[in-house]
This record gives sequence, C-alpha cells and structure tokens, in this order.
Amino acid sequence: MPATRWGCVGPGKISWDFFLAIQDNLQKADHDFVAVASRDQDRAQKFADKFHFKKAYGSYEELAQDKDVEVVYIGTVHISHAELSIKMLKAGKHVICEKPMGMNYKQVKQVLDVAKEQKRLFVEAVWSRWFPVYEKIREELATGCIGDPRLVQANFCIPIANVGRINDIKVGGGGLLDIGIYVVQFAVFVYNEMPETITVVGNMRGDVDESACIILKYKNGAMANLTYHTDAGTGNNTATILGKKGRIQVDSPFHCPTTMTSSSGTFKFALKDGDYFHGNSAGLHYEAAAVRECINKGLQESPNFTHSDSELVHRIMDEVRKQIGMKYPDFD
Repeated sequence: MPATRWGCVGPGKISWDFFLAIQDNLQKADHDFVAVASRDQDRAQKFADKFHFKKAYGSYEELAQDKDVEVVYIGTVHISHAELSIKMLKAGKHVICEKPMGMNYKQVKQVLDVAKEQKRLFVEAVWSRWFPVYEKIREELATGCIGDPRLVQANFCIPIANVGRINDIKVGGGGLLDIGIYVVQFAVFVYNEMPETITVVGNMRGDVDESACIILKYKNGAMANLTYHTDAGTGNNTATILGKKGRIQVDSPFHCPTTMTSSSGTFKFALKDGDYFHGNSAGLHYEAAAVRECINKGLQESPNFTHSDSELVHRIMDEVRKQIGMKYPDFD
C-alpha cells in the first residue's frame, strides 16, 4: 500500500501529539507528512521543521489546494472545525477533525452531508474509540458476560477552569465541548441510541459552562449517570458499566485508558512514553492507523466512531447545553 499523505491544519499542542504519536509508533513508510498550514507562516514552518513536513503554508486555502495532500488532520480551535472540515472535504480531501467537529448538531449535520456528497472519509477524532480497551469492552459486551447494560457511570473532572480557551466563549470555551463530550460519548458507546429523557443540573462560570451532572434514561429503563467539572480538582475519572451479571470497570483516565477489568479478568495495554503535551497521547496512533485503514478500504466513516455516533453525541450535548443555559451567540 502507498503511504498515507497527511496534511495538518492548525499546528497546536494536540496536532503536535497526533503527529508525534504517528512518528513514534507507526511504520514510517506508511505515513508521509506532506504539508502543514497555519495563519502564521513562521508557526507552520517551525512545526514542519520539527516533524519533517515537506511544505509549510501561511493559509489554510493553500493546503486545501495542494493536490499532494490526501487526508487532513484538523486541530484548530472548536469554532473553526466545521468550516475547515467543509473546506477540506470540498477540496477533495479526507478529513479527521478533532472533537467537537461542530458547535452544535446543525453544524455536525452540515459537515456529514458534505462528506457524503464528496464521497470522502470523515472522522470525528474522539480518540477514545480506537483504544484497545474500548475494543475489549466491545468484545465483553458482545459475549453477554455482564448481561444487558443497566447503568453507565462516567466522570471527568480536571482543574482547567483557568485555562484561557476554556473561559473564552469566542473560541468555543466551556466544559462540555472540551471534556464533557467524553462522558457523553461513553454512554453512546454502550447504549447506541437516543435516550428517552435527558435531565441536567449544571453551573455556569461567567458565560461558559463550568460543570454538569447528566442523567440519561433509556427506553428499557437503563440509565447513565455522567458528570464533568472544570473547577473541582481532579476526580477519579473512571467509567463503569453495570449489568445484572457483572460489571466492567475502566480505569483512569477512562477517555484514553490502558487498563480495564471485567468478569474475564484485568486487561492492560501499555503505551510508549514520549514528549507529549497530554497524558497517554501516544494512543493517538490508534486512530491515525485506523484512518489509514479506512482510506485503503474506501470507507467514508470509521466503524469505531460512525457518523451516527457523532450525531447522537451532539444531539445529547445540544440538550445538555440548553438545560444549563449555555449558548454560543454566533452559532445557537
């Protein structure tokens, strides 16, 4: 198979971790770093020098027009994700876009419609879904070893309230789109359907959401109890699936885990250390490898996190924000 020809839009910290994970964990011959783009030419060039990209652009449009780029990784601020995804898809590129792929369900649908029209792969980079722990959970649930899931519990609490972008509504700040999305996606991962009812109690911090407790009730009486908080210290940040026959426990950090326990035993999947900005970022290579596999198979979505998954997550998050009173003036 020829090398996957990568472009990077937005050479920030998460993009650093993504391409470092590829560089450190995957076969070099399988991945070709073609071009990086930023609104700042010097910033793009520094990133290109670090990761040996062949070209550095001072505008996103230049990368969109580069015929050598096959697939684009988008790692910019939240508010630009949908617009840039659409731009790259219409330019004929496959796209993997950092979460959240849109500011609301309306934007998500627009992006997915364009991906379908252009017949290109589009993946929302909820990186959790490609970790081996999540694959093991799928296997355990399929065997019925815990019975039908009846209760999902997940919490993600980290002290990031004073981080600039978290407080800035103009760039899509707030807790839900940054960390709350992970607890929501875990419930969607287990139940794979829209809940019958959504009940939310949350707090605002100025004009962005600080925290929320979310209760999802499903048609068969199953429930999910989800919590996120940006200003209460660090929580245990685990996730649990309870069935009538047993339980599955995902150790911290559940959104990028290396360890889980079920009735079948304890399973560990080690990651290599590296010069990453975020914990367990070496695991980003799992989604990068999956993108390459999807492209080679001619797929337009990843089976690990489908377009339907994205839609469910964002429909639930729209309702969560509605009940908290969190609005993005330029989008809602």
